[in-house]
Amino acid sequence: MRDTDKITINVIGAGQWGPNLIRNFSTSPRSQVGMICDIDDKKLKSLAARFPGVQLTGNSDQAINDPSADAVAITTPVSTHYELAHTALLADKHVFVEKPLAQKVEQCLKLNELAQQRERILMVGHVFKFNPGIQYVKALLEENGLGKVISMHAIRTNLGPVRTDVNALWDLGSHDLSIFNYWLAQQPSSVTASGLTYLSEQREDTVIANYLYSDQVMATIHVSWLHPRKVREITVVGSEKMLVWNDMDLSEPVRIYDKGVDQETDVYADTFGAFRLILREGAVTMPQVRAAEPLASECDHFLDCVLNQKTPLTDGEDGLAVVRALAAADESIANQSRMVRL
Repeated sequence: MRDTDKITINVIGAGQWGPNLIRNFSTSPRSQVGMICDIDDKKLKSLAARFPGVQLTGNSDQAINDPSADAVAITTPVSTHYELAHTALLADKHVFVEKPLAQKVEQCLKLNELAQQRERILMVGHVFKFNPGIQYVKALLEENGLGKVISMHAIRTNLGPVRTDVNALWDLGSHDLSIFNYWLAQQPSSVTASGLTYLSEQREDTVIANYLYSDQVMATIHVSWLHPRKVREITVVGSEKMLVWNDMDLSEPVRIYDKGVDQETDVYADTFGAFRLILREGAVTMPQVRAAEPLASECDHFLDCVLNQKTPLTDGEDGLAVVRALAAADESIANQSRMVRL
């Protein structure tokens, strides 16, 4: 029986990630899952035992138009995001949609416009913005804890899972783009990218993209579905210190290196402007980072935005910025790595 004092959320998509959303929205004191929708009957039956009392359906229209639902959470393939989110907003539902927001920039623009017209919350599941380690680095950069940021390098690899509707950059690199934009509080101005299709002729499974931000900050993303190790790591190089965030290290996800290269003028140099480079080696510190499940924080944030009409940290505009950068990288790949301005 549904509690009318709680936000009722219907979840569309019960595949790899969907059950995690169902678990969090079901256990929150502020929400309940009213209906689960998936086209796979076996998945629905497996969830029936875990979440008794929740309605099951294979019809997305039924889940969206359910009069008792306040919101819809969409965790389906990217190719379906736009239609489902558009239909849900037209039905006056608040919408949580997994990343990336949609496959095209034009689709993102339409969803943002519709959400504003309907006065509904549109939030994109860029979950790493709710990761305590990522938030720690954000605060550190705001305090100039590394000096001027010079470059960032993200590596996100694994052996699969291989997607069929998007390439590896859209699947994996969308996380890192969201993080870069968050840390730098801006969007990239240009990109050059290259990608190859080893596993499929349709989608690039290995991509390297070089984004340029203001002040000549270079941010590189290397993603691959064809790799022996699962890697989730970002290196940030500053003018004074360096940092590595490693999502696979649960105990010490952030390491700060007091390392750098200093320039010292050589007073005995024969040529004007001569200098020598001095490599500086200092201590490595591992700051204490609070432990918390990012997805739980993300779901709670969505509920807070719905209840109090707040703008989400990862709203539709944030999702649009990521899709715009991904689309620009696709254009660069299609044109022999030509630089594309955003």
